[in-house]
Amino acid sequence: MIPVHNAGDGARFAVKVQPRAKRNAIVGQLGDALKIALTAPPLEGRANQALVEFLAEILNVPRSSITIAAGQSSRRKVVAIAGLSAEEAGRRFAPFLTPET
Repeated sequence: MIPVHNAGDGARFAVKVQPRAKRNAIVGQLGDALKIALTAPPLEGRANQALVEFLAEILNVPRSSITIAAGQSSRRKVVAIAGLSAEEAGRRFAPFLTPET
C-alpha cells in the first residue's frame, strides 16, 4: 500500500503519472508512489486535469477537493485531498490495488 499522510485538513500522497495511455487506470505502485495511467497528453495541463478528475471519481470526492500540491510539470506529483483522512483515502484505494502492485 502506498504511504498516505495526514496533512492539514486532508491527506497527501505521491503519484507517478503515465500520460497517453490506452485507458485511465491505477496500474500499481512505484516505490512510494501510486502509478496512474492517463489517456490525456502532458500538454497545457491536460494530464493534470485528467488526474484530478480520475482521482475524484475513484475516491468519490468532489474535484474541487483535490489539488496537485507539488510537481505540476513533472510526472511525479504530490496530490492533496481536502476533507479526507489518510486512513479513509487508503481504504478507498484498496479495491484498486492488488497485493502484488
